[in-house]
Amino acid sequence: MVKFMMKGVIMQDYQENYINSLRTELLEMVEKYLTPVALRYQYSHAPLEASIKWRPVVLVLGNYSSGKSALINEFLEADIQKTGQAPTDDSFTILTHDENSVPDSGIRVTEERDGKFLLNDPEFPFESMKKHGQRFASHFRLKKVNSPFLKTLAIIDTPGMLDSITERDRGYNYQEVIGDLAQIADLILVLFDPHKAGTIREAHTSLRETLPSRTFEDRVLFVLNRIDECASLNDLLRVYGTLCWNLSQITGRKDIPMIHLTYSPRAAIDSRNRLESDMSYLGYLENQREELKKAVLEAPRRRLDHLATFLETHSERLAHMLEALVSFQKKKRSHRLKHFLAGVLLSLVGAGAVLGSLMFAGVLGGLDPVMLLSAGGVVSGVFLLVWMMFLWPILSRRFQNDILNHLDQLTPLPTQTRQDNWQAIMDKTAEYIKISNGHFSLRTAKQDHQSVLAVFEKGSREVREALNELATLSPEHPVPGPFLASLNRETEKIAEMPFQM
Repeated sequence: MVKFMMKGVIMQDYQENYINSLRTELLEMVEKYLTPVALRYQYSHAPLEASIKWRPVVLVLGNYSSGKSALINEFLEADIQKTGQAPTDDSFTILTHDENSVPDSGIRVTEERDGKFLLNDPEFPFESMKKHGQRFASHFRLKKVNSPFLKTLAIIDTPGMLDSITERDRGYNYQEVIGDLAQIADLILVLFDPHKAGTIREAHTSLRETLPSRTFEDRVLFVLNRIDECASLNDLLRVYGTLCWNLSQITGRKDIPMIHLTYSPRAAIDSRNRLESDMSYLGYLENQREELKKAVLEAPRRRLDHLATFLETHSERLAHMLEALVSFQKKKRSHRLKHFLAGVLLSLVGAGAVLGSLMFAGVLGGLDPVMLLSAGGVVSGVFLLVWMMFLWPILSRRFQNDILNHLDQLTPLPTQTRQDNWQAIMDKTAEYIKISNGHFSLRTAKQDHQSVLAVFEKGSREVREALNELATLSPEHPVPGPFLASLNRETEKIAEMPFQM
């Protein structure tokens, strides 16, 4: 028995090492190959890895009094967050592990910091959230807790969603904050309680608009919390059915979304004193509570999938943006060549017409052929100079404006995936063309395109293969790493390629 337990511990440690190794390689790949290109073409105004370099994150959302804080306290096995029937906390609270805590000292908050600290410390992925203003910063805080539950992940507790509150009341855009946090999160728990199985306005907006646009469906788990407050099993089934119906209507899904059932035994004592009801049905739902807890603890593994998706998404979109910029420069070069030749032709025709008129008037009748040709060259040069100084810029601006008004012509969009990616980067492409005024190196853009494309086609595939190997992991399995080395070789070849201009 002891031998079996030791083997399980060794296996768990090896899995953690494997996960950490993969995570490090993924971050290095983003930092080395995507961020420099993303910053150069203003695809992003901050390093791409800034939002993913921190630990795995679980975001907890829900209506007010849905039991968010009580559930978090249940996970942490201590009363860390305030609980109550009415809204008790209107802050976004980051709960993370204190690496310097003393073992066996009792689970408690060991350190608290305010929003300004969180928004300015580069260790945390929240610097971009400064845009939400001072009112948000004053409702943003950090708690370090010496709970073993937080060793591999962090939890974000959020203010309860309400029906009548507005952005003016909060002092910041709640949905925008939720959207930014959803982009960072690897798992999002959306909590409901039996008394509000329907959804209120802020929850409706979050589920219908904010979350679908800022994260992926498989990262969202719906949770019916406080089920111990149902008077009977029939009451629970009625509430469950109501919530299923409401969610299917809001999310627009054809299937009924999976809903996890849970409650907090720590907070259930009061409810049992209040209700003289048959609570025996709770015994059949203990597995539901354990499955939810297991899903939360799977956040580190979900982080790997998150990082792999992040790599695939941004490398594909960045490659598409560069493809469009290369196409723009090629069209621009063709346009410039065509109009330069037109300018030369018109200057020759204009010079010929001027000289012909002067000769016909007898003004140049006494000049020898050499002087006549010289005079023609001077007149032609003047015409070409006027063309280049006055007409050329007008035609160039007209060309650029025409491209900006018909951006879809820069890149083929034969599939829905290409169309979706283009919608995500079209505005960024237009903005870069405007800011740079079309002045960027075609050669560099081609090299950057090939380099990013190699990350998408080769690096992403090998990362997925490494993730699939987690299912068959054993201590004899080699630690990952070759995909980054092979990508280095691939990009070195690209840098040495003689690109045709």
